[in-house]
Amino acid sequence: MMNLSTSKSFYVCSFLVLFYPFVVTATFKSGYKNYSFPALIAFGDSVLDTGNNNYIPTIVKSDFKPYGKDFIGGKATGRFSNGKIPSDFLAEYFGIKELVPPYLDPNLTTEDLLTGVCFASSGSGYDPLTIEIASALSSEDQLEMFKEYITKLKEAVGENRTTEIIENSILIISMGSNDVSGTYYLSPFRKYDYDIEKYTTMLISASSKFVEELYQLGARRIGVFSLSPLGCMPLQRTVKGGIWRDCVEIVNEGALIFNSKLSSSLVDLGKKLQDSRLVYLENYIELHDIIINHTHYGFENGDGSCCGIANIEVGPLCSSFALKVCTNTSKYVFWDSYHPTEKAYRILVKQVLDNKIDEFL
Repeated sequence: MMNLSTSKSFYVCSFLVLFYPFVVTATFKSGYKNYSFPALIAFGDSVLDTGNNNYIPTIVKSDFKPYGKDFIGGKATGRFSNGKIPSDFLAEYFGIKELVPPYLDPNLTTEDLLTGVCFASSGSGYDPLTIEIASALSSEDQLEMFKEYITKLKEAVGENRTTEIIENSILIISMGSNDVSGTYYLSPFRKYDYDIEKYTTMLISASSKFVEELYQLGARRIGVFSLSPLGCMPLQRTVKGGIWRDCVEIVNEGALIFNSKLSSSLVDLGKKLQDSRLVYLENYIELHDIIINHTHYGFENGDGSCCGIANIEVGPLCSSFALKVCTNTSKYVFWDSYHPTEKAYRILVKQVLDNKIDEFL
């Protein structure tokens, strides 16, 4: 068995290749109904991280060009895309605000806190080994920051109003992708101790515990994203998809096993946690359709990445030294070898939310 302490640097590199003052109550209009929620609060990994990794010692970063190529002012903010990501679109679609700031931003205002922040950390996961490899913020770290956030809210608006904000806000979680496609399928360490059934069961146990802890802190409306079709990411296709760069079905199967258990766990928790609104946000089916039927959605490329020429570029490999960056990102489903473009994210979030909005009420 490979020694973790002597081999970690190699797997960090491998892992990076793969993962890379008043309360405003706003209204979301879905065409026929209005909904009001005070804030959007995000937890998880790079799908939702709006820049927390800028402020921690990790190499899993994207605060450099060409990331943010199509963001406001062309600024690289730490979001793993060319522009906005699901955190932002969720807040926008719920009518709360245009952008969700990272909690670790030292320039946060009181209004930022009142309308929601992001605790997610790129490279994060439920498996402690995932955290060690990526040097990301763990779910426990994010929970501690959330507790600190609640304390700051109480100082700003008092305990009663804080309770009301937390109870009525939308909390979103996206976590597990790095565990399944990186720590399990990329590194050899977990395969010695787990098959995919046992490994995903361990992850779901941690997921359920995290949701319960958020509930104990006052959260009632919690949405959890399923895993996406991880085997259809450009890097997976390039590394394991053969000459035709097909989707890697064993990795997709791992994601589906996780998703099935996640959906069941949320149903069980919903019966246990009184007055909770636990919403399973189906991400696999929607993104898979966008990838496979990309021309239907207005894309020209569904299996390659805008940044880079080898379809393996992500994080530091997608930088000013990248050999190619496409001129028109709207033609691509994927920005780098792992993360969708702003256009793809916008379509995806709208599809997911349109199907689930009523469940948050």
